[in-house]
Amino acid sequence: MIFDTHSHYNDKAFDEDRDELLSSFRENGISGTICASAEMDSIPFIVELCEKYDYLYPTIGIHPNEALELDNDGRKKLEKYIETVKPVAIGEIGLDYYYEEPSKDVQREAFIYQLELAKKYDLPVIIHSREASQETYDILKSFDLPKKGVIHCYSGSAQMAVEYVKMGYYIGVGGVVTFKNGTKLKDTVKAIPLESILLETDCPYLAPVPFRGKRNSSLLLPYVVEEIASLKGIHPKQVMDVTEKNASRLFNIDIRATYS
Repeated sequence: MIFDTHSHYNDKAFDEDRDELLSSFRENGISGTICASAEMDSIPFIVELCEKYDYLYPTIGIHPNEALELDNDGRKKLEKYIETVKPVAIGEIGLDYYYEEPSKDVQREAFIYQLELAKKYDLPVIIHSREASQETYDILKSFDLPKKGVIHCYSGSAQMAVEYVKMGYYIGVGGVVTFKNGTKLKDTVKAIPLESILLETDCPYLAPVPFRGKRNSSLLLPYVVEEIASLKGIHPKQVMDVTEKNASRLFNIDIRATYS
């Protein structure tokens, strides 16, 4: 089956059919998903969803665009969530220099603080990096986290991906790999072993071709699987099996036990 390592089912884009969609996972070959938090207010609903469906798993983290939330009170609140929720990862966290605000300094401080939390609670990280590839890499290399993590929605070079793999990180591959202009990600998939790839959607965003521009969901991951299989010259089932095992290993969850 297919496991989605990055989704945002708390998003309002799913308000009309969320339960119907999530309830259909197994019949559509989806073994589960990681529900990534991005801002403080999203966490309670994400936790509620994960309690309702045993094949959804929560993460706790603040997206770089929301880094200002991590003042003293915000940090206390975040750490309390980590201690009570017991997430499978810290994320999504990182750097995003596409917009001018929050400032780079604020983002760096929030990023490093959350990496310290990952080390403290012995959890992997889900990394967001946009227009900050080298700095993200340098910070992660300097931290050398015991549990490593995944570079979500990977957009860097194939060469840098190889370096991440050497460090023990996984590379998140989603709908962009099906785009005509997704050349860098296609090259990355060819350059790294399947054992270092995780499937993800980032839904409701980044739907694969032929649904590009529409709402994405885990049910569209077969198109990503097919593209990876084509690039690797292997059978799609091998992509599904290996990436599911990769997710199980990274997030320390027995995915197959929930459906076998």
